[in-house]
Amino acid sequence: MESSGLLIFGDRERVFDNIPPEYEHAVRHIRDEFDRDAFHSAVENPSAYVFFGVAPCHVGVDYDWDRLPSFLGLAIWSESTEQFVPSDRADKVFARLNLTPVNTFQKEVKVRDFSPEQFEMPDSTWYDGPAAGVRIENRSGGNALLTEPTVGEQPTDQPAHDEPPAVASELVTDTRVNRAVEAVEAAGNTVATADVQTRVFEMIVREEYVRLDQSGIDVETLRSAVGPVVAQRL
Repeated sequence: MESSGLLIFGDRERVFDNIPPEYEHAVRHIRDEFDRDAFHSAVENPSAYVFFGVAPCHVGVDYDWDRLPSFLGLAIWSESTEQFVPSDRADKVFARLNLTPVNTFQKEVKVRDFSPEQFEMPDSTWYDGPAAGVRIENRSGGNALLTEPTVGEQPTDQPAHDEPPAVASELVTDTRVNRAVEAVEAAGNTVATADVQTRVFEMIVREEYVRLDQSGIDVETLRSAVGPVVAQRL
C-alpha cells in the first residue's frame, strides 16, 4: 500500500501495471473488503507492509467457489523490522481488515511429535476432499510446504476448444449470472448490465481457469464474447 492508501498488486515476480484476468476476481474482492481506515489507524506507515496471500482459481480442484474467498491472507512482511509478522498476529490483522486468513489446521505441534513422512493430509475446508497442501512454520519464521500429490493431478474438465462465442454461451450460466446480480446488490449498488458482465467474466476465468489455459483461448476475446450472452440472460 502507498502512503496515499492506494493498494498495489503483484505476484511473486512483479508488480502489476495492469491486473491479469486471472487475478481480477481477487483484486476486486480486496479493494471492496480491505478496511483502509482500520489499517491507517493501526500503523504509522502503511507503505511499510506487504501482504501475501493466495488467489484461488481452478487449476485442478473444483472448489466450492461460492464459499471460497477470492483471496486468503497468508503472511505480512514488515519493512521496518525486516521480518514477517508472527503468523498468529498476521491472522488477526487480516481478520480486522475484513480479509480471510488461510485456515490453520493445527498449532503448537512439538517437533518430536511431527514426521513429514507420516503426516496425514487433513480435509480441505473448501471442498469435499483432502487439502492440496499444508504450510508448516516454526517459531523462527522458517517454513516448508507439504503437498498432497493426488489432489488436482487429473483434471476432469475438457479444454474449451470452441471459438470464444461458443465458449461464452456454455460458461455464462444462469447460476453465475444470478450470483453476479446478488454480489452487485450485496455491495449496495444498482444492478447494471456492465457490472454483471464484468463479474461473470471474472467468475469464469477463476472457476474455469484450467480449461481456458489448456485450450489457449484468447481471454480478452472471450471477455468481449461474454458480454452479449450475459445481456441476453438478464
